[in-house]
Order: sequence, then structure tokens, then C-alpha cells
Amino acid sequence: MAEGAHELEAVIGLEIHVQLATRTKMFCGCALSFGDEPNVHTCPVCLAHPGVLPVPNEQAILYALQIGLALGCEIAPHSIFHRKNYFYPDSPKAYQISQFDIPIASNGRLGEVRIHRAHLEEDAAKMIHVGGSGRIHGSGASLVDFNRGGTPLVEIVTEPDLRSAAEAAQWARLLRETVRQLGVSDVNMEEGSLRVDANVSVRPAGSDTLGTKTELKNMNSFRFLQRGVEAELERQRELIGAGGTVTQETLHFDPVSGSLTSLRSKEESHDYRYFPEPDLVPLAPTERMLREAREALPELPAARIERYEGDLGLSRDIAMTLATDPEKATFFEETLAAGDAGAVPVANWVTGELAAALRQAEENDVKPQVTIASLAALIELVQAKKISHGSGKTVLAALVAEGGDPAAIVEREGLAQIADSGELEAIVAAAVTANPEAAEQIKAGNPKAIGAIVGAVMKETKGRADGGEVNRLIKEQLGG
Repeated sequence: MAEGAHELEAVIGLEIHVQLATRTKMFCGCALSFGDEPNVHTCPVCLAHPGVLPVPNEQAILYALQIGLALGCEIAPHSIFHRKNYFYPDSPKAYQISQFDIPIASNGRLGEVRIHRAHLEEDAAKMIHVGGSGRIHGSGASLVDFNRGGTPLVEIVTEPDLRSAAEAAQWARLLRETVRQLGVSDVNMEEGSLRVDANVSVRPAGSDTLGTKTELKNMNSFRFLQRGVEAELERQRELIGAGGTVTQETLHFDPVSGSLTSLRSKEESHDYRYFPEPDLVPLAPTERMLREAREALPELPAARIERYEGDLGLSRDIAMTLATDPEKATFFEETLAAGDAGAVPVANWVTGELAAALRQAEENDVKPQVTIASLAALIELVQAKKISHGSGKTVLAALVAEGGDPAAIVEREGLAQIADSGELEAIVAAAVTANPEAAEQIKAGNPKAIGAIVGAVMKETKGRADGGEVNRLIKEQLGG
């Protein structure tokens, strides 16, 4: 990295296109589809035949209202559609019906990121390039599948509040899960139901002035989003550090090679010559529509994260893991209600040991038998120090494989924690004697050396000793 580049901070904003899960397109009655034969879901409206008139999809409007409310946006009492003019084969009208200066929703927030706007629009058709060159004459051609053309979209535009590629990817995951839990889209990135563009710039740390931004288009996974933004931030910092300037342009990130290539100069809004769509009246949501949209909102991930952190004392990472996985969240809350172990231990087990055990069961094609009640009982046994944490994992494996009562499994397998302090002291003393080198290192102030002796004790006790008590006894016997 060039000298001085490390003083430049990242400034990142995202533009997310969400395909809405309606039955029909935004302005006509053609069915939505994915993977069907090309051009079988078309009509004079979505093919822009002369004289046809668009009719807005009411369900798409309701879904857009739900998204706006979920993002804490202000809902416009009336909004209007515009024509976004551009000439490209994927748009038979030579314009896209979108919203410009009066979107349906604006001024919201999700987590720490402000939402600038959320607006309705129609999707373009799908371009298919065959034969390599993309030329009609010669070795290649460009084909157009109009099945996707006219699909209802909500575009969500953030303020430039993100300060790292990792933060951008994490926030995008939160947004996707929020939209998914609304039930308004399947947000399948592989099929294009959720597409993410990133506006990236750098500026001197502490400055309020925005630098020249570039746009990375159509990231189809969060990993690629993070890698692409990281690559562009590095490119801009090195360019500025070497005395160059950033050019406003649209870029493509190749996840295979990790390279960035320029697609075109970045357009400004005036380049599209927006003007109000004369064939559509202003959109004015009724009280009934707003009420239905509000009543359809579940407890959303951001609110659940806040509740888990504030009310239950969970860490941010654990709270986010649970809030963005409804199945884990349900298991956590029901397990917590079924016992007295406390929120933090239950959350740790559900996101840690249980998640790992369920993954292992899936890999082995085993149907999990563990129940809410048995998991709650197991965690209570560990918390009460009736069994060690290691023995708890052994019991959990048995519960997943065969079900049953944790206490009965402990009895059957002889996993009860050593209750005789004298017995444990003797085992620890023998382990210290058998590991003189580790003992000397501990005395010399190397705390990591204790692992060898702890491991010897656990092996001798078959995991039935309490790890904390073993550590205490080792230190006590070595004069620590």
C-alpha cells in the first residue's frame, strides 16, 4: 500500500434490488417464473406494444409498504411513477417505469445504517450472450428473454454509513433476513431475487467530505460483495496514495480472478431524463392498505437483536446469529422457557454445541431426536456441575442420535462429575508428577503449559472432571 493510503477511511453505501414474490408482474397479468422456456410469459403490455396501458399490481404495493415499514421509513401519502429513459435491448419501451423524486418510502433505518429511500419499479428483461463475442453477426449473438421483464422490484438505497467491506456484507445479510422474514420475497441471490450494488469511495479519516465513488454491480453473494468491496478499496487507496485520482465509473468484480474491470462511466440521475409517467396516476396508500401492511409485520431481526442484547444479556454476535436464523431462534426461546439454565448458557449451547451436532447428524443422514425438554435438562445438568461440559457434549450426541432422558444417559454411561474432591486432587497430583516439564513451565510463568496437565486429567477421568476445578487444583499444587 502506498504511503498515506492508510489514512483514508472507507465510505460505502448499498443499493439492493428485491424481486417481490407476487404471482404476476408489476404492470400486467403475466405470471412470474424462473427457469421456464424463454419468452413464454409475455403480453402486449410487458412487450411495449403501441397503445397498451400499465396497471399497477396492488400486491406489489402492499409488499413495498411492508418493506418500508420494516425499515422504519416514512411512507409517502402519495408517490408517483416516473419514466427512466435509456436505450438497451433489455427494455422494449426504451424506458423503465420507476420512482424518482417521490418514492413510496424514505428516511428509515436498519440497525446503524440509515435508509435513504425504498421505491417500486419494474425489472428489465434478461440478456443472454452466446457464442463468446456478443455480436449478432459473426461468431456470437445477444438474445433477450422477456419472461423477467416487468417483474416487480423494490430498490432499497442506503446512506453511505458503512465503513468496511465486512460491515457491508454483515448488514446486507441482516437486510436479506429482514425481507425474507416478511415473506415478500424469497431473496434467493443465485436466482437474482436479491441483487446488491455497492457504491464505494474513500476519504481522509475524520473528514465529512465524500470522495469520488465507483459502483460495483450485481454482487450475487455476500462473500463476493465483501471481496469486491475490499478489492476496490485497496485499488482506490493505492491510486490516491500514488498521486492519482478516482474516476466515477461502474465496475465489475470477477470473483474467480479477483480482478476489477470498468464497464462504463457512472451515470447521474439527469442522464436518464426522468419525467412523470403519464399513464399512471399518483400512488396514494389507503388506511386499509397501511393497516394490513403493519399487521403483517412479524418481530423483525433488528428488534430481536435489540431484545436479546438488552433484555437477555446476549453478546452482539450471538444475538445476530439467533435473530437471523428463525429456526435457531425458536429453539433457543423454547429451550429457555423450558428450564432454568439462563439465557446466556442456552444461547451458547444452541448456537454452538447443538448447531455442530445437528450438522454432524445431517452429514450422517441421521434424523435428530433431541427435544426442547431434553436439551433444557441437559444444560441444567452442566450448569449445576453435575456433569462436565465435555460430558455434556457426549450426552448431546446421544440425544441427537436416539433421544431419551439426559439424566438416564449420564447414569448409563457413567458420566457423572467426580464429586469426591480428594479423588480429583489425587488424579491432579499424579498428572502433575507425570508432566514435570509442563509443571516447570507453569512455575516459570507460562500459563499455556497448563493445557498438557489438564488434558492428562481429562483423559484419566474420561471427561468427568470440572475443567475450572482442575485448573484451580493444578495452580494450587504448583504454588500458583
